[in-house]
Amino acid sequence: MTNRVRFPIVALLVAVAALPSVAASPEVVNLLSLQEGSLPVIIPPTYGGWEVEGLLDDSPSTGWACEAGRITDNVFLFELVAEAAVERFEFDQAYVDAEGAGARDVLVEVSASSSEEVFTTVLEATLVAGADGQVFPASRVVPARRVRLTIRNNHGNLEWTELFSFRGFGPRPASSALADISGTYETNYSDFHVRQQGTALIGCYDFDEGLLEGTIEGRLMKITWREHGGADDRGPAVIVFAPDGKSFKGFWWYGGNEAGKPGGVWDGRKASDAVGGCPHWSGSLEVELERKLESEGRARIYGILFDEDSAVIRPESAPVLDEVAHLLLSNMKLKLTIEGHTDDTGPGDHNQTLSEQRAEAVKARLVAYGIDRARLGAVGFGESRPVADNATELGRAQNRRVELVRD
Repeated sequence: MTNRVRFPIVALLVAVAALPSVAASPEVVNLLSLQEGSLPVIIPPTYGGWEVEGLLDDSPSTGWACEAGRITDNVFLFELVAEAAVERFEFDQAYVDAEGAGARDVLVEVSASSSEEVFTTVLEATLVAGADGQVFPASRVVPARRVRLTIRNNHGNLEWTELFSFRGFGPRPASSALADISGTYETNYSDFHVRQQGTALIGCYDFDEGLLEGTIEGRLMKITWREHGGADDRGPAVIVFAPDGKSFKGFWWYGGNEAGKPGGVWDGRKASDAVGGCPHWSGSLEVELERKLESEGRARIYGILFDEDSAVIRPESAPVLDEVAHLLLSNMKLKLTIEGHTDDTGPGDHNQTLSEQRAEAVKARLVAYGIDRARLGAVGFGESRPVADNATELGRAQNRRVELVRD
């Protein structure tokens, strides 16, 4: 992707927030994944085309390689989106392509602060050459905000050191909410304009009739960018805001390639609190929902959140539900079916039941606004109708969703 050709902003996989997973306790995830908001802070000299993103994506076949000859003491620093407890680490290097180039002795340290460089050693290990899925428990489980990886040496190659995945697993942390991030942002692709309503995001950007929709929880924004060109011109993105909400950094993928390296980096800085707009975007969630229902017969609802493993709608969902209710009240002939969808985490029968309960909960909330019950249907499909690959967090995020279907 070049700056001129495409702007991967939009379509927040926010659907992820629409119907979360069914686990009763915090989900254990790869905290060092780009898709969980982990960002590189310090990167050692690197061979061209073997960027650090290859360590943090969900593919064991993409990786990092040192600059020619710098085979020892390569140090990386990664920042997690929020403080977390990393319980175990995992390394891949079956795809090393030079004999003896695989990382051998590694040191992992963590710091509880994003500014203080006081690190605690949590792993010293020797990796086996040519093997994926090498798992090591942390020697100490302590609060971590930054993770420092040192690759001390390799298995004998005199020119290259390579590593293909570095993962750190632990419970997904809770994160503090930012103030409203609505506004106009200058980015490395083009300006984009975003409006936040609760946890839901909608917006546009200034290339090829680009549109964005998604959600934000804490400092982490997950979106799917979509452009006028068609089905191939869309994909997900994961964006991490700075603590002050004034700038962000993230990565984007082409749709269908979420398991591999991202298509590019996406950086931005807030230029104005004014949302602004584009000729092809109304600036209103209600109007955008109406347009999708008219043109496609269905629309995903973003920003409807539920309590964990529950059909109880969380309070921050109110702004989105307000918009849907107003749409129905302003168009008395409109009839909708509310669909609930989940990812494939957990038992299928449980997911099916949960999706039905959540669709009914949304229906009940709309009835409470004064919508005639006869104008609303509710059905759950569980995990049976995925729209993306459940093997990645970005895919699961797209699959957890509520959809409105015009009757």
